[in-house]
Amino acid sequence: MATPANNTALTPELLAKARAVKLLLLDVDGVLSDGKIFFGNNGEEYKNFNTLDGHGIKMLKKSGVEVGIITGRESAIVARRASDLGITLLIQGREDKWLALQEILSQYPCELEHIAYAGDDYPDLQVMTQIGFAVAVNNAADIMFEYAHYRTQRNGGDGAVREVCDIIMHAQGNFDRALTPYIQPLG
Repeated sequence: MATPANNTALTPELLAKARAVKLLLLDVDGVLSDGKIFFGNNGEEYKNFNTLDGHGIKMLKKSGVEVGIITGRESAIVARRASDLGITLLIQGREDKWLALQEILSQYPCELEHIAYAGDDYPDLQVMTQIGFAVAVNNAADIMFEYAHYRTQRNGGDGAVREVCDIIMHAQGNFDRALTPYIQPLG
């Protein structure tokens, strides 16, 4: 368990945890989205996703880190977002996130110390307390910071996932290479 007062610093210990990550798992409501769910009059559901997070996920995947989603709600919107981002490790409608993690590990075997997980609320603790790099988004439930190795500067749904992706790529020495295509001169 991290010390709450110090879990926003990129310490050598934290960077070592990020360097070891082979699989990043994400909650949806409150992490990939801002946690607000809107319902239309005809039963349609709306969520707000951040494009910074989406591009960070794509860059992280290109750098060799797999990304998956575990969410307690089931939504066609989440399936579409996952598909748009190339995420195939998707477990929806599962409140027991530890069992969902076991299901993901049957598809993508990975040691627990090589897993990062970003969460915001109590159901996420089942996974966060067992893996190598536990992240709580800045606007998470207060107790989450006691169990997180890192607290993001940004809120869930507002670039927190991008922040995590960038930290992992920096720690693994892949950030500059991932950024190169965007800063090369046009020829």
